[in-house]
Amino acid sequence: MILNHVSVGTSDVVAAVKFYDSVLSTLSIKRSHYIESVAAAYGENFEFWVGSPCEGKATSSNGLHIAFNAPNKESVDQFYATAIELGGTCEGKPGFRPEYGETYYAAFIRDLDGNKIEAVIT
Repeated sequence: MILNHVSVGTSDVVAAVKFYDSVLSTLSIKRSHYIESVAAAYGENFEFWVGSPCEGKATSSNGLHIAFNAPNKESVDQFYATAIELGGTCEGKPGFRPEYGETYYAAFIRDLDGNKIEAVIT
């Protein structure tokens, strides 16, 4: 891994933690750290954070998306279904993306704050 960690902002930490606890569990990713009403981290080495931005209200970044490795195709499907069920929005239903490689299978969603998140297996 070339990055230490990635963080996205949220306007509601409690709602975001509930969302990410459920959505990331479909990929076998667990919450590893929590600072009450401030931030939460996921992954063994706190690789992904969601929290309140210092600047105030969270905004999503145009062009930015974060891709999580999935253990199998079914977990990509479950990631998508869980995210949609919890209020995420579709940015690309589960399916093969041959433009990225013949075995690239992914789904794209936006979280409750508009951050673009992907689950992928290659």
